[in-house]
Amino acid sequence: MSAPATPSPGQDSRRPLARWVLVTSILASSMAFIDGTALSVALPALQSDFGATGANLLWVTNGFSLPLAALLLFGGALGDHYGRRRTFMAGIGVFIVASMACGLAPTVEALIAARVAQGVGAAIMIPGSLAMISSYFGPAERGRAIGTWSAFSVLATTLGPVLGGLLAGANLWRGVFFINLPLALGALAILALKLPPDEDAAAGHRLDLRGAVTVTTGLAALNFGLIRWSEHSLGDLWVWGPLVTGVLGLGLFVLTQLKGKQPLLPLGIFRNPVLAGASVVSFLYYTAFHGTLFFLPLNLIQVQGYKPAMAGLTQVPLMVLLIALSAMAGRWVDRKGPRWPLTVGSGITGVGLLLLAFPGVTAGAGEFASRFLPGLLVVGVGLGLTATPVSTTLMTSVASDQLGLASGINSSLTRLAGVFAIAVLGPLMLALFAHGLTARVGQLGLPAAAVEQVTRDAAKLGATPLPAGLDAPAAAAVQAAIQWAFVDAFRWMVGIAAGLCWIAAIVAAVVLRPTTPGPGRSGFRT
Repeated sequence: MSAPATPSPGQDSRRPLARWVLVTSILASSMAFIDGTALSVALPALQSDFGATGANLLWVTNGFSLPLAALLLFGGALGDHYGRRRTFMAGIGVFIVASMACGLAPTVEALIAARVAQGVGAAIMIPGSLAMISSYFGPAERGRAIGTWSAFSVLATTLGPVLGGLLAGANLWRGVFFINLPLALGALAILALKLPPDEDAAAGHRLDLRGAVTVTTGLAALNFGLIRWSEHSLGDLWVWGPLVTGVLGLGLFVLTQLKGKQPLLPLGIFRNPVLAGASVVSFLYYTAFHGTLFFLPLNLIQVQGYKPAMAGLTQVPLMVLLIALSAMAGRWVDRKGPRWPLTVGSGITGVGLLLLAFPGVTAGAGEFASRFLPGLLVVGVGLGLTATPVSTTLMTSVASDQLGLASGINSSLTRLAGVFAIAVLGPLMLALFAHGLTARVGQLGLPAAAVEQVTRDAAKLGATPLPAGLDAPAAAAVQAAIQWAFVDAFRWMVGIAAGLCWIAAIVAAVVLRPTTPGPGRSGFRT
């Protein structure tokens, strides 16, 4: 993505329009942020209605995240090529049509297909929101405008789990997608009625179609192979074939970026060790964070017996601490650089994630304050100390003419980490749960047919149904086996996530080493 275009000479005449641009950017971006967090809490209700497997749930999430991560940079390039207003409106249009298809999906397969289309629309829409702000706000006002946009993004992210929990609790999980309709219509109305058509787009800007195709193909194939691996052996053609295709696709992407005249991702930018180090920290940290937040609501609802609304509220402390600590973390970066905020923040998050491994099968939401809240509070402190510094480091480690590219890398890394978390940690969770459940049920002395049914249905994770015909004590024993198998697998997941955070802390401490600032120096060893 190129750097934001310099506003036209008629900047003063565009100033009255800037407020409308900010409003429409907030409305459009809020759709993606609400969907991203609301659906995680609604997944158990969705699974129950469709009879979906755990692998289906992984696809419902990554069907959206994968095209979004792969095409964010390409979405920004489309705006440069065809005009930002036009491209922004197209992205909103694709997103809302796909959202309606999600809400009306008759099967889980139809939902996954609609989620893919939704991810494509979001990849076009999200870069457009920031590009429009950069075009209509001058340098003196741009920072405040982006800060306002960011604040509303955090608010939308915070409201998402609460809305998702309330809707799922009322058996209205499809409403998660219908929330988008008024937001989209409002954004489109402002764009159509209040803002002028695009000026001539940059004629010399070429679209890197090969880069977009190869990275999307590579990520999609790897995702497919890894998720299918959780249900089949590596010798299955539909496991190793996509894995090989994915590796080849990503290899071709690297070649196209090295040889292309106007690549989506100029790889030379990563010769900057500060940018490279911050990118590694961001990827590891958000892989751990997204992986945990995917399975935590399933644990709370399917195993611990929380109502969906309560499960949604459990994520509020994370966002409150993020908001409360971000300003302090930003000042810490300004004074001391990002090394220690990222080191300490990532390390604290790892401790909080490890605390989430201690609760077993609890007595329900009444024990939340003593069992899960301590870990979530510690994770929230770590998130508040890490999120702003890692983004700030990525943005301040490049020259001013590379800010657009750095912004795209920042957004893409966060989304790509979420894709990686679901594609790798998800199948591992499924395999560990199935193995643990088979071992536990095998010790109960059940009829062979009952054991076979439980083993066959283990792909549904905590929603694994009880075999028919069992007496009350046997049914209770199987239910306990399902719950503890999930808890054991969840403990492995959060343990791995904690390890990723601690590796991120080590990378930050070693790579982001400060030097004595001098004239023209950033204060970091480059």
